[in-house]
Amino acid sequence: MAVMRSIMYVPGNNPKMVDKAPSIPADIITLDLEDSVPPAEKEVARKLIAQKLEYAATGGAQVYVRLNNWETEMTNDDLEAVVLPGLDGVTLSKTGCADDVKRLEWKLEELERRRGIPVGTVKISMLLETAKGIINARECCFASKRNVNAIFGAVDYCRDMRVKLTNEGVEQTWGRAVTAIACRAAGIVAIDAPFVAYQDIPAFEKNVATGKQMGYEGRMIIHPSQVEPSNRLYAPEPADVEWAHGVVKVFEEEGLAKGKAAVSFNGKMVDTPVYLNAKDILATQAEIAAKDATRK
Repeated sequence: MAVMRSIMYVPGNNPKMVDKAPSIPADIITLDLEDSVPPAEKEVARKLIAQKLEYAATGGAQVYVRLNNWETEMTNDDLEAVVLPGLDGVTLSKTGCADDVKRLEWKLEELERRRGIPVGTVKISMLLETAKGIINARECCFASKRNVNAIFGAVDYCRDMRVKLTNEGVEQTWGRAVTAIACRAAGIVAIDAPFVAYQDIPAFEKNVATGKQMGYEGRMIIHPSQVEPSNRLYAPEPADVEWAHGVVKVFEEEGLAKGKAAVSFNGKMVDTPVYLNAKDILATQAEIAAKDATRK
């Protein structure tokens, strides 16, 4: 399992915000080199991030860096600056095609070898946030064994589509669904788009519920107030965990142990797919408990 309920973005050129990173209880802290950093501050951000990579992880989160996309001709400089011990992954903004991912994979391996980092250490996260990226979502998600998630970038997607971004998100439905399906097909985690109305937590929670039904398992976060509800909403509900324990116990004791592939639990049939679903819930809960334990 790979629990990525909340991915908090922190401007890489802001020392005060970077210093607060360990206190943010997100599953992943992403230090940003892209949109939140003006062009004149890119080099400042690179140096600050390089200094703070290991520090940012002291709160228990994994640490990623969002890179400028290849078309900016800044990606190599970003990578040269931040691929260091302590970096868990990079997020490629405006990923447009499989070759974008393969090029990144090649550069990461080169840097890992040069710097004595075990090959494969630095994982890849993709932002699918353009019409081109959404059309090529399947190929992008399958492009590298380093891929761990893809993020649906609604803001840039709507800009590229020349439509208005709304809280209801009807204009995002197709792109949002395609991204989630591509992730599931490739066996990586689907991360939902940032919800820009960060003060409207009820609307955020409603939007999360819709995305979960599409297959999303985490959220790109733009404000600390969204971290707690994101962690809570993407975790299994207590009632589901209790149900899963019961299903696993009954299926293993009354089914597998007695040569049966279907048993009854609480008046409903439990077969192999139901059993495997219950095991997934328990595995997710166990990983969340382990994450929480490192923060205490």
